[in-house]
Amino acid sequence: MKLCLVVDDSQVVRKVAKCLLNNLGYDVRVAENGQEALEICQNKMPDIILLDWHMPIMDGHEFLALFGRTFGSSQAHIVYATTDLDPTDISKAISAGANDYILKPYDEASFDAKFGQLPAVA
Repeated sequence: MKLCLVVDDSQVVRKVAKCLLNNLGYDVRVAENGQEALEICQNKMPDIILLDWHMPIMDGHEFLALFGRTFGSSQAHIVYATTDLDPTDISKAISAGANDYILKPYDEASFDAKFGQLPAVA
């Protein structure tokens, strides 16, 4: 079973994402910020990380920078979660180390399309 880490400061968003990912057969862990996410990755590297950008303590950009320096860029498939299709923000996330993006609010169809057929992590 693939492991997915959901990193978001919103409890509601974490619950929705966890439910949708569980329905796709993922084992799901959650973190409220990038610092918690890094600690989880040190204990057990997830296959996929669903990453919010704006969080307290450590935001998504800081997380990606530390993740890349600590673990290397190919350790997990990282999906940037955003509320709008701002190409500048998406480009910044991809440049910082994210592999893909998904729009909030989450729905079953978008999660199935995004997470239903992800390749295995090297």
